[in-house]
Amino acid sequence: MDILQRITKLREARAWSEYRLAKEAGLSQSTLSNLYKRGNSPTISTLETICTAFGITLSQFFAETDEQPALTDDQRELLEKWVLLTPTQKERVTAYISGCLQL
Repeated sequence: MDILQRITKLREARAWSEYRLAKEAGLSQSTLSNLYKRGNSPTISTLETICTAFGITLSQFFAETDEQPALTDDQRELLEKWVLLTPTQKERVTAYISGCLQL
């Protein structure tokens, strides 16, 4: 698996620029640019940070297929939107849902 190609695929699926990924991951843009320019793979720590920004685990990153478990249309739509949220937005949505469940 080409790690940089996988990062690019995940980034493009979200319509993110390298700059946006760097910002979401809390990395400098030069860190990402250097990876691509030099063709280097990121360290595990950097890759974990990138995966967190994408809302996926390292296991999901390295999965050979993009197969998802059987989901309803509603679940699929929710997950597709979830991965596009920022960490702050995810916290707010989670807090909102938790509050609704306590009613």
